[in-house]
Amino acid sequence: MESFPRTMIENISVSRMIIGTNWFLGHSHTSDAKSRFIREYMDSSRIAGILEVFLNAGIDTTVGLMQEPVMLEGIQKAQDRTGKKIIRIGTPGLDITEGQGKWDNAKRTLDAQMQSGTIICMPHQSTTDALLDKRARTIREMDAISKLIRERGMIPGLSTHAPESIIFTDERKLDVATYIQIYNAAGFMMPLEIDWSQRIIWNAALPVLTIKPMAAGRLLPIVGLAFAWSTIRDKDMVAVGTMTADEARECIEISRSILERRKPEVDLQRTRSKNVVDPK
Repeated sequence: MESFPRTMIENISVSRMIIGTNWFLGHSHTSDAKSRFIREYMDSSRIAGILEVFLNAGIDTTVGLMQEPVMLEGIQKAQDRTGKKIIRIGTPGLDITEGQGKWDNAKRTLDAQMQSGTIICMPHQSTTDALLDKRARTIREMDAISKLIRERGMIPGLSTHAPESIIFTDERKLDVATYIQIYNAAGFMMPLEIDWSQRIIWNAALPVLTIKPMAAGRLLPIVGLAFAWSTIRDKDMVAVGTMTADEARECIEISRSILERRKPEVDLQRTRSKNVVDPK
């Protein structure tokens, strides 16, 4: 199969579709019961089976909590089965309390991130958005954090839910190579209107990794993916999370069909009400 389209983050070639991990690790954005079910259902073998589908389609980049044991085991199994390497984008949370102790804690966290095989390190929104200074139009301490990331041989990025963080980062020329930004047709978890967020993505100096394209299951894949792929730039990325290998195959095929402007070759769900439009 032809490789999936790719883009560059600094000197690293990554697939434009990024393998999301919320559906591996139990972050449903729906309910505690749903999140608990995911954690109980998922194991390293199921994760490896999904990763294998992505890898065989030329999608070799994943984003999330890389240091989680179930992720590390799943990644290793998928790599062993396919002989292909997964590029890891880590999103660790860092200590943001006052005082010298936070830097010692940050160093320990980033050491663990490096040891997990992370190539691109993008401190989580819970860190970066807490450091967002709208008055000064900057991300406080981001350059110091980026310095620690680079000292460990990783490429720094900025994970945010606040679109203005991208603008401030560009204005200040902070040392990052890419951004994570929520972006979906439902406006789910987005603090600005969709058209404003799209304009900021298009004006960004660096590639943008858009997340939650299907609004955590609130949008059908054809809706969420069509919007995402059609309204970002060729250098930007879309993170897609799935719970099964079949879901991964569907999202890959739907995405390819959108990018190639053709009908997706996927089986549609069938119920009795569909008999009137497609009798079998």
